[in-house]
Amino acid sequence: MIPFLHLGPLLVPTFGLMVAAAMVAAYYVLRADMARRGLAAKDTSTAEMFVAVPALVGIVGAKVYHVLETPRELFADPVGQIFSRYGLAWFGGLIAGFAAFVWLARRFKFPLLEIFDAGSAAAALGYGVGRIGCLLSGDGDYGVPTSLPWGMSFPNGLVPTTARVHPTPIYELIAACAIACILWRLGTLQVHPRRTTMNSALVPGPKLSPEEFERARAKFEAAAKANPQPPLPVWRRLRLHWKMMFMCPFMGSVFAAYLVLTGVARFLVEFIRINPRSFFGLTNAQAASVVSVIAGVALWLRVARGGKHKYVSGW
Repeated sequence: MIPFLHLGPLLVPTFGLMVAAAMVAAYYVLRADMARRGLAAKDTSTAEMFVAVPALVGIVGAKVYHVLETPRELFADPVGQIFSRYGLAWFGGLIAGFAAFVWLARRFKFPLLEIFDAGSAAAALGYGVGRIGCLLSGDGDYGVPTSLPWGMSFPNGLVPTTARVHPTPIYELIAACAIACILWRLGTLQVHPRRTTMNSALVPGPKLSPEEFERARAKFEAAAKANPQPPLPVWRRLRLHWKMMFMCPFMGSVFAAYLVLTGVARFLVEFIRINPRSFFGLTNAQAASVVSVIAGVALWLRVARGGKHKYVSGW
């Protein structure tokens, strides 16, 4: 592994280099998503702010969370623990970065759910690219020993090992890229909803102008009042919401999917990571992943029940 690059008198950490690459990748995805949603033009610096500030704040939060996870080591060597070149906790970075993202959204007066949706694919991809920094530096984020042919050793890493272990950063990169693709596709359906017999009366398709949409919606509501239908059974309402979420995702559904998918991916990879167990035999990251999945499911159900489409004021 290559923890540092020697460029003459300069010593460049590969982890920091890949964090910078992750920020660049996230910037381009976020800029494209904000532009297609009409939140900010591509030639503005808005996307830069929404990547740089949460990323830097997230790094600080990840470091603080990591040192607080082991208070005994922190009290024994506070300076060494705080300013060490490795040791970042994913959940701490998520909390701090999320808080910074919310602050920026409030400052720019963007709808929270929509800006969360716009940033989800970018966050997933940026996380995956950043994990390559863990692989290059060998900072201890690898997995347990394995006999699989793609097992790797990290004799020169920051946390060295000569045993062949699972290259979990590569697993996380593959999962993150897949999640980013899924979230981008959901965002595409959110911005350009499908025209179907179920939602054509309520959701504007590519051939409907806003004025035509409002007229169609008023006609639909008038017909519904003139011919009231008995309430649908619970199972049919759930089935209808489930189909609608994939045909025309509501605001907040992309972010909800991000919380669920990233939580599941991190929960599974932790089974072959070397992190110590704490809560009920789970690692801290797995406990945080459970919280992420629960929050994502709760948000998904909330927006499916009474959420808003970008073009629709209420359901």
